[in-house]
Amino acid sequence: MDAQEKKRLAAQAALEFIVPGTRLGVGTGSTVNCLIEALPDIRDRIDCVVSSSRASTALLEERGFDVITLNESGDLDVYVDGADEASKRLHLIKGGGGALTREKVLAAASRRFVCIVDDSKLVGMLGNFPLPIEVLPMAQEYVSRQLLKLRGQPVWREGFVTDNGNHILDVQGLQISNPVEFEDRLNRIPGIVTVGIFARRPADILLIASDSGVREMRV
Repeated sequence: MDAQEKKRLAAQAALEFIVPGTRLGVGTGSTVNCLIEALPDIRDRIDCVVSSSRASTALLEERGFDVITLNESGDLDVYVDGADEASKRLHLIKGGGGALTREKVLAAASRRFVCIVDDSKLVGMLGNFPLPIEVLPMAQEYVSRQLLKLRGQPVWREGFVTDNGNHILDVQGLQISNPVEFEDRLNRIPGIVTVGIFARRPADILLIASDSGVREMRV
């Protein structure tokens, strides 16, 4: 089974968590795109939908959904998103698509966070995937120097600007043995908008698609 088919399997498995009357949050990325393709089949279950990026909003609108803001919806029932890495404790690295700030806000505002991945994303320790960090443009070099002190190797994602008008540093060379503590440490650096570690608010349910089907993990 190829990676795209696994993404479709994981996305299909997430549909069962969208029950009638759901206020739904939708993330960003290739696996979420598979979810968006399937959402018209369960349109009658969705009370409203909020998106984490302009890209996902455009795809939802193409399928006839009226996307509203989190300010309009209030707290969400379910947030469905993918991840770049996931651990057995349901800690995540996210932000490969550059939407980490809005993703983190929607995850925090949701009663249940369902993360959909293929089995290549499950790791023993976070950090092999370069950690995305959204930074204020004026603080980019300062933040880079602080990350070097933490033995990370920050690389500016050139030519990319977030939906919030900020830059992304992708930090290589990290071994994140304590994701909660490291997330907190990075959050204390002035100029960082959002860290791509989702550990303070991890996933509630991890759906992992493999050749043998979809496995569900919970903490």
